[in-house]
Amino acid sequence: MNILGKFHQDQFKTEHYKTKMNINLRTERLHLSLISANDIENIFELQSLEETSRFNTSEVPKDIQETEEMVKKWMMENNKEKAKKFTFGVNLINEDTFIGLIGINLGKEHYKNAEVWFQLHYKFWNQGFATESLNKILDFGFENLKLHRIEAGCAIENIGSISVLEKVGMLREAHTRKLLPLQSGWSDNYGYAILSTDERK
Repeated sequence: MNILGKFHQDQFKTEHYKTKMNINLRTERLHLSLISANDIENIFELQSLEETSRFNTSEVPKDIQETEEMVKKWMMENNKEKAKKFTFGVNLINEDTFIGLIGINLGKEHYKNAEVWFQLHYKFWNQGFATESLNKILDFGFENLKLHRIEAGCAIENIGSISVLEKVGMLREAHTRKLLPLQSGWSDNYGYAILSTDERK
């Protein structure tokens, strides 16, 4: 029995938790699909890694049941008639391998803005996958959701994420003191943004 067996895996087979939306985004190497119950084990492993959790403001999951509850919430958000949050699993096309998460959370409709975030398994860092997936999410935000502005934030010591944000053309607009509650303590935050009218990289 897999690790989900004792945590009521059957409940994810009910219509309430099935993914109703069919949003599949593809790049040359990656497939971005709305998360499903099949991703729970991979997400639990990803968010339990020291490398991933270092700059993550969410707490490390205590057990897979906690991850299961989080995924339920993400799936319900994905399935709302007017969804305001989209959470995708990032998979390698050639190997059908889960390598991380990426999401976009919409703000107030009148402002036509959103915030993006991503988490990739450290084994797949420094290979351009984060940049590739973020570029695709920006396409989705500007072309499909018709957004005007997309923002992102990261700890000032998170050199990897800073590099990704700048590679896709996002501009640093803010330095906010002691905003992020990390495991190591309060961290300053860099605020980045890109407009629909900005030059993309």
